[in-house]
Amino acid sequence: MAQKHNITMLGTGLIGLFYTMTLHGQRGRDRVSCVYSRDIDRAQGFARKWGIEHAVTDMEEAIKHSSSDVVIIGLPNHLHEEAVQICADANKAVLCTKPLARSAAEARRILDIVESSGIFGGYLEDLVYTPKTLKALESVRRGALGEILWTRSREAHSGPHSSWFWDIEQAGGGAIVDLGCHCIEIIRNFVGKDIRPIEVSCWADTLVHPIKAEDNSIALIRFENGAVGQFEVSWTFRGGMDLRDEVAGTEGTIWLNHFLRTGFEMFSSGAGGYVAEKAEQESGWLFPVGDEVHELGYTDMFTDMFNAMDEGREPMETIYDGYVVNAVIDACYRSAKSRKWEPVELEDWRGRTGVARMQGLKEKIDGLELVKRERLPNGEVKLILKDPGTGEVTQRVVEND
Repeated sequence: MAQKHNITMLGTGLIGLFYTMTLHGQRGRDRVSCVYSRDIDRAQGFARKWGIEHAVTDMEEAIKHSSSDVVIIGLPNHLHEEAVQICADANKAVLCTKPLARSAAEARRILDIVESSGIFGGYLEDLVYTPKTLKALESVRRGALGEILWTRSREAHSGPHSSWFWDIEQAGGGAIVDLGCHCIEIIRNFVGKDIRPIEVSCWADTLVHPIKAEDNSIALIRFENGAVGQFEVSWTFRGGMDLRDEVAGTEGTIWLNHFLRTGFEMFSSGAGGYVAEKAEQESGWLFPVGDEVHELGYTDMFTDMFNAMDEGREPMETIYDGYVVNAVIDACYRSAKSRKWEPVELEDWRGRTGVARMQGLKEKIDGLELVKRERLPNGEVKLILKDPGTGEVTQRVVEND
């Protein structure tokens, strides 16, 4: 049976805001009872706005607060491990924002803390929970696309909203660790999270901003079954937030546009104020997002997390998934530095092993392997055929097929 959960929210930045908007929206039963910020004015202001009873400036006090049974971490990356350890000491369920950590080694320690303590742990990767992504994943699982060959995920905008993102020591990197973590997990969900990522080829550079970390990157991820994932991330894209995914299989294709073009277009002289996250203008032709937290996946994400907690099962996104993502990110950084394919180093792999490479099309006609079938403008059908013995490729035109 669904229970009511009281939550300690660690952080009052944009992600803490989105999380609280989601939890307190639509007459939700799960509520934030305690909020933490290092700044007392921010903590108290946030508490007043959202009707939160307790506001504190000590992280350990917030986590161990008697009013809550669940802790949500919406803090800078370098604070995640410390917060998770306190949650384990307090025997409280923990839901951690993305990325799980700054490196695979740090993520592995977080995973060990959660699993050795026996507390519930969830990885808050919202973009795999968007309505379009959930529907697309359902189609893939039903076999609508056949075998998944290639998945592309893109996230680009003009840069993050808080100073710590731009500090490589606090964040662990730049656009790859900030945005690439989303893309990697989207790709894994479409390819299959039980298929091992083997190696990565990555380009990264700092093209615009005066920072040590990268502000642009493109990467290829090769999986054990032969599938390939591709991500593109940028902190220098102008014009809003571009969230797009493409999935190609042997039997079909999916294109997803989550944010920049949703079918909602509006012209304004500029009197309307906020439009959407990362929107760069408030006048002219605008592209608002209807229910922003729902379109970004937060509603279904928290529904899954709390249902999993109540039902004694794992959520769709686990702390282990966060560890795998960090391992792929580490490989991206090594590849960007070496300019070579680099292996994804996973000390703990829990998916399938020895997965065979995809075999592709297997249809034969008169002993010849079918390469392609195409309907011509005159109604005839052209067949491209290969002799499996000699390798010779020929074509044949038939009236009906």
